[in-house]
Amino acid sequence: MSTAASSEAIPEEAKVYPDRLQRTLITIPAILAATMVVIDVTIANVAIPHMQPSLSASQDQIVWVLTSYLVGAAIATPLSGWLAGRFGRKRVMVLSVAGFTIASLACGAANSLAMMVFARALQGASGASLIPLSQATLLDINPPENIAKAMAVFSLGVMLGPIMGPTLGGWLTDSFSWRWVFLINVPIGLLAMVGMMAFSPQSHEPVTKRFDMFGFLTVSVTLTAFQLMLDRGEIVDWFESVETWIYAVICLTALYLGVIHMFTARDTFLKAELFKDRNFAVGSMLSMLLGMVVFATVPLVVVMTQSLLGYSALDAGLIGLPRALGAGVAMYLAGSLVGKIDTRVILLAGTVLSAVGTLIYTQLDLYVDARMLILPGVIQGIGSGLVFTPLAVIVFSTLSPHLRNEGAATYALTRNIGNAVGLSLLQRELTHLTAQSRAHLVEGVRPDNPMLQYGMPDFDFTSAQAVAGFNREIARQAAMVGNIETYRIVFVVTLLMIPLIFLFKSAGRLEKDDHLPAME
Repeated sequence: MSTAASSEAIPEEAKVYPDRLQRTLITIPAILAATMVVIDVTIANVAIPHMQPSLSASQDQIVWVLTSYLVGAAIATPLSGWLAGRFGRKRVMVLSVAGFTIASLACGAANSLAMMVFARALQGASGASLIPLSQATLLDINPPENIAKAMAVFSLGVMLGPIMGPTLGGWLTDSFSWRWVFLINVPIGLLAMVGMMAFSPQSHEPVTKRFDMFGFLTVSVTLTAFQLMLDRGEIVDWFESVETWIYAVICLTALYLGVIHMFTARDTFLKAELFKDRNFAVGSMLSMLLGMVVFATVPLVVVMTQSLLGYSALDAGLIGLPRALGAGVAMYLAGSLVGKIDTRVILLAGTVLSAVGTLIYTQLDLYVDARMLILPGVIQGIGSGLVFTPLAVIVFSTLSPHLRNEGAATYALTRNIGNAVGLSLLQRELTHLTAQSRAHLVEGVRPDNPMLQYGMPDFDFTSAQAVAGFNREIARQAAMVGNIETYRIVFVVTLLMIPLIFLFKSAGRLEKDDHLPAME
């Protein structure tokens, strides 16, 4: 019998876990690596305008710096579960950190767009396994009573990374150069790699596993076409373009073939067994919506504070800092509450707070002060912090230990999909809502409008300078209305998360039926 198989037969309560010091030494490099990867999702955004002249790229071409990273990560994320089972989790994580560090160095040294796009794709593919495998590692090394606290620590790094990314990227770009947005990963990556090599345990001896090539290809093609459709959609005017239709047809065809294959074949790349676990299936749907509600709104707030309210990159980051602190405190609190009260109550409270924070964003205007900008961010941060940790606990509390690698990879993938869909859809809605508001405002700008004559009696329609200034103000007002209406959409999506919470198994069901002690 293989070691892997024998380890699955050991009851959870009979396992021997590392002591507290060992767990800390294993956790630090794992969290460091995962945080480094999620920061790179957003850190490059603020450096894009500075890269463009250095790489001699057009506006359409420079977008591939972001797209290549997301496509590489999308393809490699579901692959991480199979790699960990085939070659061992520790080996895959060490090689992933090494690849991510080398790719980051190549990004910092890139002197052409082709080199940058290739390095970013390698960076995304290399780092994709670090988030799910770090989570699986923490689940394995902690006894059931410590799972909630471990997930709180993990969620803190994964959640705060995208929030702090734009601030860190802006500071590095302004203080040094855009190249340091990538070069900063080199010392961090080396430190994480050394820590993993020294302290991370092997989950089990690597076992020979058949590779489902057809399943891998259908998943890869689906995610690649989907990501390209989202990233290119706004540039080519969505379904008015043949390019978008090509991506959509390829995506749907591959998805159909992949789903049929998953539920009819044996030993498939994506395990149908994962989605037979109710908590995992519901939690994955909730994770997807959470990726849209939490991560996709961060760029909206950053762009709004800088482009409409006149904040610098650093000031915009400082506005977002209380949000991050609120999330950190809430995660610690949630880790203490899980196991004492019903986990669904914590999830419900967090979701309601997230909705309240988003609703406050819909009341802002162009004359809002810093305190009113901070308030909804803090409330939303506390709400999302109360959701992240309990959600990770309840999703994995009923999942068989031998499915943790694949489960962690699939769970991370759903959050990434939600993030990607959210970013694209919200950006699309922002653009269209802003255009609609502008068209409505322009209708009233005419000499015979009595309201305009009353409000601006001295306005001179014959002055090109006056008309240009008025046009700029209309654009600002329309953009603010577009942001407000977009936040309303996020508010509705947040409310849609609430019914899903009640689909989770109750505490009694967990204790009675499942192999892990109740996490509620």
